[in-house]
Amino acid sequence: MRLLALAGLALLLAAPGAFAEGSRSVFLEDLTWTEVRADAKAGKSIVLVPIGGTEQSGPHIALGKHNARVRVLAGRIAQALGNALVAPVVSYVPEGSIDPPAGHMRFPGTISVPDEAFEKVLESAARSFRLHGFHDVFFLGDHGGYQKSLERVAQRLNQEKGNHRFRAHALTAYYEASSRGFDEILAARGFGKEEIGVHAGLADTSLTLALVPEMVRADRIAAPNMGPADGVQGKPGRATAELGRLGANLIVERSVKAIREATR
Repeated sequence: MRLLALAGLALLLAAPGAFAEGSRSVFLEDLTWTEVRADAKAGKSIVLVPIGGTEQSGPHIALGKHNARVRVLAGRIAQALGNALVAPVVSYVPEGSIDPPAGHMRFPGTISVPDEAFEKVLESAARSFRLHGFHDVFFLGDHGGYQKSLERVAQRLNQEKGNHRFRAHALTAYYEASSRGFDEILAARGFGKEEIGVHAGLADTSLTLALVPEMVRADRIAAPNMGPADGVQGKPGRATAELGRLGANLIVERSVKAIREATR
């Protein structure tokens, strides 16, 4: 009996370490350099670069919505792939003119950088991963305003000499699923285009509720007469986490499929 008890204790003591090793984080910034090296040698050849943005999303959604959402979704995509790591979120992105202020820059808290600076950051990050032996880098953009920049960066990187097995990709499937794809799901459930919206409306708010509910001010969702003057294009009043989960699942599913096809 005593031997059995000792054996059980040994298993309990060993279990946490074994569990930690088997459930190592997919987020690059959570790992040591030796763990990254080990993951790369074990076959993790893909790096996902999640790109968010710091912008207003009405009186009811926090400024870091894009940053928080894309990190969660990138983590889920990496877990589903099994051979990918997730880079730190790029949160400083082009948001429009500062002087004079245009677009989201008319609202306090929004941060904008020039297209050139943004694209240089992405290029340098990708070259860093190329140096360390990764084969594919995918740019995941949660915001529609810089999608063309992602395509330009990927094209320039892929034209550089000496790339050999390295490729950069603008993952258009991610944003298409979060916008048009999710809109189609909502429309099929009877929601109209004006309610679904294009910014801080039903779709945007539901997706945020599903992924990072703490960023939504629930007491303000149903505020009457919210509109463009408040930074809202849509009607968030009937937004729910349940609806948002439909969009989140679609983004992960389509992104994983597109990445597997691109790296086949």
